[in-house]
Amino acid sequence: MIQKLSSILSLLACASLLVDANAEQQEETEVKFAFYSSAWGENTDDGLRLVAFNQTLNPVRLNSIVLHGSDENATQVVISIDLEIPSGGYADKELGYIDLLSGDECIDRTMQENWKLVEISNYTLNPSVRNLIIENTDSFRIYQCVKTVSTSWTSLHDNQSNEYDEWVLFHFETRRDL
Repeated sequence: MIQKLSSILSLLACASLLVDANAEQQEETEVKFAFYSSAWGENTDDGLRLVAFNQTLNPVRLNSIVLHGSDENATQVVISIDLEIPSGGYADKELGYIDLLSGDECIDRTMQENWKLVEISNYTLNPSVRNLIIENTDSFRIYQCVKTVSTSWTSLHDNQSNEYDEWVLFHFETRRDL
């Protein structure tokens, strides 16, 4: 899993070269995370898997992640996490199925066009990549949608609470029929 996470981070770093250099950058957060589910693209209710990486010098507890709707009438999705992550290390947690895909025009349209959601993560490019196909070869395509989240975590060294408003990317892939 860590090797896959590293490969995806490398792919995202390469794709950032396509982003306009004048675009506004997101604040860099110290706790990175990604959600995965085998239910995406399948007709199952399999749960979610969260993988988190702590870039700080102290252990932290990831408290919660709140996904905000794309308009003010949309419902927020609050995910209670309560996951301890060692300094400079990874941790993961299995969660029951939570609908993270409803209520967003970009996600709805992309799912209807037969793209498969691969992950939702906050180790992002600039959010100006929304609706941008960042790789388009004869056999493979990648597409992304962006959503705002609030991430809450606590340093276990000094009990200091932190909360960031940041973006997550909904990372879609599709294979072309040759």
